[in-house]
Amino acid sequence: MSGILEDLTAAGYPVESISDLRESRTRYRAAVPILVRWLKRANSTFEEEQIVRALSVPWAKDEALGPLIDRFRALSGDDPQTRLLRWAIGNALEVLWDDSRFDDLAELAQDPSFGKAREMVVLGLGRSRKSEAGKLLIKLLRDPVVSGHAVKALGKLRLADARPGLESMLSDERAWVRKEARRALLKLD
Repeated sequence: MSGILEDLTAAGYPVESISDLRESRTRYRAAVPILVRWLKRANSTFEEEQIVRALSVPWAKDEALGPLIDRFRALSGDDPQTRLLRWAIGNALEVLWDDSRFDDLAELAQDPSFGKAREMVVLGLGRSRKSEAGKLLIKLLRDPVVSGHAVKALGKLRLADARPGLESMLSDERAWVRKEARRALLKLD
């Protein structure tokens, strides 16, 4: 991890860890290109996850969104560390959501091979201004892996067309999903 820390220090961010940077409460814009570069060169899954979390800030969108989409797709393996890393990348994609990459993000959200890592990407659809987002979320209500996050995202969009799908989620076995469905329906009234 010393290489990335040396690069961050040289850029004016003398930190002892990547998480120190994230917790510094500063807008570390000049560190973003360094973090993106090290995303491909991380020495471990842990280091890569720390980089991803540091890139999960709105000011990293322009430089980090594309590489994070690529990394989400490229990750292979189904071990717990890889699943956690892909979920962290999905979380970053929600934070960095940009409709200019809608097609890529929608593709990730619909691909069942990515499992639970899609949850936060699906939630990001609730930030979209594209009409296709609502239609996709309604479709994802039938996907048991991400249906709860689709409910929550639909609550943000307040689409009347979503009412039947949201009503069907009132009988979901998960209490939190039923609660989110009630909230989303209240927003429609």
